[in-house]
Amino acid sequence: MKYGHFDDSAKEYVITDPRTPNPWINYLGNEDFFSLISNTCGGYSFYKDAKLLRLTRYRYNNVPADSNGRYYFIKDGETVWNPGWQPTQTELDFYECHHGLGYSRFHSKKNEVEADLTAFVPLHETCEINRLRLKNTGSEPKQLTLYSYVEFCFWNAVDDSTNFQRNLSLGEVEVKDSVIYHKTEYRERRNHFAYYCVNRPIDGFDTDRDAFLGAYGTIQNPKAVRENISGQTMASGGAVIGSHRIVLNLAPGEEQSLIFILGYAENPEEEKWEALNVINKKPALQTIQKFADEKTVDQALADLNDYWNQLLSRYTITCSDEKLARMVNIWNQYQCMVTFNMSRSASYFESGTGRGMGFRDSCQDLLGFVHLIPERARGRILDIAATQMEDGSAYHQYQPLTKRGNMDIGSGFNDDPLWLIAATAAYIRETGDLSILDEEVDFDNNPTKKDSLLEHLKRSFNYTLTHLGPHSLPLIGRADWNDCLNLNCFSKEPGESFQTTGPSEGPVAESVFIAGMFVKYGAEYAHLQELLGNRLEVKRARKAVEEMTEAILKDGWDGEWFLRAYDASGEKVGSSENEEGKIFIEPQGFCVLAGVGVENGYAQKALDSVHRHLETKYGIMLQQPAYQTYHLNLGEISSYPPGYKENAGIFCHNNPWVSIAETVIGRGNQAFEIYRKTCPAYIEDISEIHRTEPYVYSQMIAGADAPKHGEAKNSWLTGTAAWTFVNVSPYILGIRPDYSGLLIDPCLPDSLDGFTARRIWRGCEFEIEVRRADRSNGEQAGTFVDGAKIDGSLVEPDGKQKLHVLKLL
Repeated sequence: MKYGHFDDSAKEYVITDPRTPNPWINYLGNEDFFSLISNTCGGYSFYKDAKLLRLTRYRYNNVPADSNGRYYFIKDGETVWNPGWQPTQTELDFYECHHGLGYSRFHSKKNEVEADLTAFVPLHETCEINRLRLKNTGSEPKQLTLYSYVEFCFWNAVDDSTNFQRNLSLGEVEVKDSVIYHKTEYRERRNHFAYYCVNRPIDGFDTDRDAFLGAYGTIQNPKAVRENISGQTMASGGAVIGSHRIVLNLAPGEEQSLIFILGYAENPEEEKWEALNVINKKPALQTIQKFADEKTVDQALADLNDYWNQLLSRYTITCSDEKLARMVNIWNQYQCMVTFNMSRSASYFESGTGRGMGFRDSCQDLLGFVHLIPERARGRILDIAATQMEDGSAYHQYQPLTKRGNMDIGSGFNDDPLWLIAATAAYIRETGDLSILDEEVDFDNNPTKKDSLLEHLKRSFNYTLTHLGPHSLPLIGRADWNDCLNLNCFSKEPGESFQTTGPSEGPVAESVFIAGMFVKYGAEYAHLQELLGNRLEVKRARKAVEEMTEAILKDGWDGEWFLRAYDASGEKVGSSENEEGKIFIEPQGFCVLAGVGVENGYAQKALDSVHRHLETKYGIMLQQPAYQTYHLNLGEISSYPPGYKENAGIFCHNNPWVSIAETVIGRGNQAFEIYRKTCPAYIEDISEIHRTEPYVYSQMIAGADAPKHGEAKNSWLTGTAAWTFVNVSPYILGIRPDYSGLLIDPCLPDSLDGFTARRIWRGCEFEIEVRRADRSNGEQAGTFVDGAKIDGSLVEPDGKQKLHVLKLL
């Protein structure tokens, strides 16, 4: 069942039924100010940090109620309705939500009144603009009363939702002209405030939530709207809202436009006040005046569209498969950019109140956006590296506002250090910028302890080598990529954190997955050292990679597939010897994509075992059989019901590893089938089963053991976005950056005869055509650059600004 459709020409997903299985959201903002907006106008806004600088409230644990957002109540006689259907849920005569790149548009109709609401965050601004157009499409005059509504958060979203003994005595506002200023806590340690305005005189306002809703009132039927009044209330010591009341008289055929701005502003400490307890409104008024008219708003929206069009034009394809093209050209890259901005911090599944930026997460995310914004990727790498410890280990998370390590989750996730090598190598492959390796970077954000980024990478490499277990495989620490495989936790107490309980140092639990990572990224580290001419370090690194490969083949192979791990007692995990959890997806994918077992046939055996034991119609499960009881030696993975999350769920993040592995052994059909099964555009028709947005990836889909097999959760902010782009672009389509050129090495399914692509790489525009050779006309496989055949598949620009590449398969 579908709830809408793709509009590829407009780069939009158009939702035509507001009753989607879950709220289907979009992200507004690209730099410092961000908003989440659902298909019914729910969501919240924040400046830089979703926890510490939250502008508006949102209530979780109520999906799909999706309560709180930016709401506009249209009162037409006795009928009250909203352009986005929520919160009144009045049946509309027409409804569409257009989620586009950085904006959302709501087009609806009721009783011969047409509403058109466009929400977006302008480039380089710290505000969200909502332009609402109302048109009388009937033959009689209309008098409408419009009520706007947002509910402000008292900045720290955790404190705001828990510390009621303080917060119910805290709220403060100012109102001047058509602007409502939220100045809670401004009188003390804050020098920032929020504001909400409209570009015309108003007929009333409210800032006191309780007065607006009425005693025991609800947002679905507020007293002020029901009784068609405004109380001119000034919130004092309670919940603060922003609501404007505007009376509109529309002649037949007349349209009126209103521009609402929700913004963030701050002042220097010495310029906080105009007068005693009167805030300095200058920074807010500058923005308000800038966007006071239609022309400026139109231009800001056009600039936003130009930004996205130019950004995505760096990589585009044309092919016979429209679903593949729309994901590569639009939605996969768009999701990579959103995930770059948000990491795992703020979605409808991540509240923005707990997690910061993941060390591992942000490194992996970079793989999907480095070709779009290499200069920002460079900064992100240096930010991440500055949180690394002197011994090469890492905080598992850091806070986006402070860029400092966050010990709430701690450290000791022993895969983390290697991901820094992965991110840096991807950046240098894309840009050729070796100078980043010379950048002086703090350890643990301590300026007195700093060294070159190259030294950081060396310590990442050495951390694995100095943390090997009895089988010469890497120690797992708290966990590896699978945060829920906690082999050193042994927790018996409910509520304990699996990620911080138990020692990270000392036990001998080992990870075959980290071993595969070391083979892959240890080789990258060696290559970087080779580019710098450090021959002794190259020799040392390559010897260590060879020894790790041998260790995997000796003690990491179970006969038909790669083991997952050894626990703290030296017992096998992910082995045919186990009753549950016999085979895991991670080492099969990562060891093979690293090249382990390709020459001796282990790679094909492992992937055949994946298809035999783990594959379902909705994707590849994380392990099988599912754990039916809690296992003290395994931790959180066995705490979930069978089929959900890490206990035999379909983790979309690691399905690409297996797909990439299939390309390594040349099986294009299998690689594309894995890609297709979790790709949103291909499963749009089963949205009633899948439930999350059909235009972006989710983290997890319920596995075969789950009653709701095929149901997805945790959409948008997942490493799936980056890894699926790596899978489809460098491997299936085969357009892969290398250190000295662009490698054109596709591994296509039989269903795809070929494609054309435009790829910007190091200032050179590559026009790439891939097709199957017409051997009946004497064509032979090969790579041709500007008509001339070259040896191999590596195309070097040699200073040219444009190249045409023909790849015959």
